[in-house]
Amino acid sequence: MYTNALQAISPIDGRYAPKTAALIPFFSEEALIRYRVQVEIEYFIALVELDLPQLKDFNRNLFHELRELYLNFSVQDAIKIKEIEKVTNHDVKAVEYFIKEKFDALKLQQYKEFIHFGLTSQDINNTAIPLSLKDAINNVYVPLLVEVKNKLKALSEEWAQVSMLARTHGQPASPTRLGKEIEVFVVRIEEQFDLMNDVKSAAKFGGATGNFNAHKVAYPNIDWRAFGKKFVQETLGLHQSFPTTQIEHYDHMAALFDCLKRINNILIDLDRDIWTYVSMDYFKQKIKAGEIGSSAMPHKVNPIDFENSEGNLGIANAIFEHLSGKLPISRLQRDLTDSTVLRNIGVPIGHTLIAFHSTLKGLNKLLLNEVKFAEDLENNWAVVAEALQTILRREGYPNPYEALKGLTRTNERINQTSIANFIETLEIPESVKQEMRNITPGNYTGI
Repeated sequence: MYTNALQAISPIDGRYAPKTAALIPFFSEEALIRYRVQVEIEYFIALVELDLPQLKDFNRNLFHELRELYLNFSVQDAIKIKEIEKVTNHDVKAVEYFIKEKFDALKLQQYKEFIHFGLTSQDINNTAIPLSLKDAINNVYVPLLVEVKNKLKALSEEWAQVSMLARTHGQPASPTRLGKEIEVFVVRIEEQFDLMNDVKSAAKFGGATGNFNAHKVAYPNIDWRAFGKKFVQETLGLHQSFPTTQIEHYDHMAALFDCLKRINNILIDLDRDIWTYVSMDYFKQKIKAGEIGSSAMPHKVNPIDFENSEGNLGIANAIFEHLSGKLPISRLQRDLTDSTVLRNIGVPIGHTLIAFHSTLKGLNKLLLNEVKFAEDLENNWAVVAEALQTILRREGYPNPYEALKGLTRTNERINQTSIANFIETLEIPESVKQEMRNITPGNYTGI
């Protein structure tokens, strides 16, 4: 076990630990154990509230003390459970035994066999893990994503009137505005965020093979289907998948990971565009005293934040891809491959957070180089050809596209003078010529 972040194998827990520390309460081993304790305790309380004959005299005033077992869960409690696990060689059973010891201490021995009553380990795992994932997304991921989106929104408004030469296939194309190009990413993120909110946080809860076999044989007159639905949806705030095998089918979780991957792809697209704009000198970057851009070239200020973001998003997406592809597949009523895979769901989210932080850092360092924007527009008067031929089409001028093609599709440089001279050769009303003279690369930017 490492004692220093320098000894960590994963950069999530080493180099980038400060950027991923917020995930510890949701995806660490301690967190998983605590969520398991929470589900076990809430399940026991739900059985008491069901008025089972053997639990009728349980003192409901003790519910608060029971909930304190997970509300005040400590690392020492987690260590104790891991010590029990060394004997049981079963992680969920170790949680059950830990709670039973607590019941002994509270002098509740007569009730402790209703801890984990009728359940299989996956009834705990398949509620604890979706619960932790939901909490992590809502409490950590979403606020940071919103911060990225809001930063982009602010930049799109700040740069709304900055005319810019567009490039399709890398070649000069109809001019655009920088703010609009940034707004494209804002809207894409917002639309995927809406889709993400539609994905259910689903959980399996139904006994060894999903049929409430043990529950029904013990209490045949109770509607266990209704109980399970109420417990999962009202107590835990999750969606109950039913029917299932021994495990959650993970289709909804796969949908979430696919959506997170799409959002990451949008940000990879952004990172690459901004990187390219920096290389084109459209942006300078704020210089921080003492920083070094290259060990050999003193002049360099590299767009490393966008490169770091792109790299981490790529790693995250590779793991999201595996999770969404693997988790919904399990042999017959269950194999164990989902168990070890689920322990890694925090990893791609960790890399995603690192990327978000890097993108934000990079965006905050950008300095607009308006001179370069204007220079590129001035050097590409040929892009107004589209505007001119469209007006000629409107006026019924013969073969306008071909006329502009003859002017612009040469190796000679097209400038304001050559465009003006071309306009003068046209047999069209003076008012239309003036309309065309008023068009420049800087103002031909559409809506």
